[in-house]
Amino acid sequence: MVLLFFACAQAQEPAGDNGACPQLPDGSSLRWEYRAGADSDFCRAIRNSDGSEAFGLYIAAKSPFAPRRGDRAEAGSIDGHSMHWYRGELAGKPNVQVRETLIEVGSGKLAHIWLQANSPEQLKEVLGQAEGLRFSATRLSSNR
Repeated sequence: MVLLFFACAQAQEPAGDNGACPQLPDGSSLRWEYRAGADSDFCRAIRNSDGSEAFGLYIAAKSPFAPRRGDRAEAGSIDGHSMHWYRGELAGKPNVQVRETLIEVGSGKLAHIWLQANSPEQLKEVLGQAEGLRFSATRLSSNR
């Protein structure tokens, strides 16, 4: 799933920071890489230290990601609203921990957020960074 969004984003032309991406947590040492689609926004949180992706998100009216209750992992909160992370997997990389979530961000839009971690420590760090996001439209759903 993550690779699908990455491939779609690569086909788009880069756009300037127009506020489509949420606000990153203060002091996170991350920056956004943003690409606009016809009816979507693709944001990648990039580590300033090494240029790697900390996490990504895809904002659109629909998402191909459908959370399954059996895949629930950690409970969390984004922008003050409760949510759950769901386990995922990468083919050929069984030791990489994958988490995804889907939240409503207002204006009829959903945000599919995903991340990958190579260790429990990195997972904890990246979950904390992703949960520190602040969306300009604060109508986040706690139904998921």
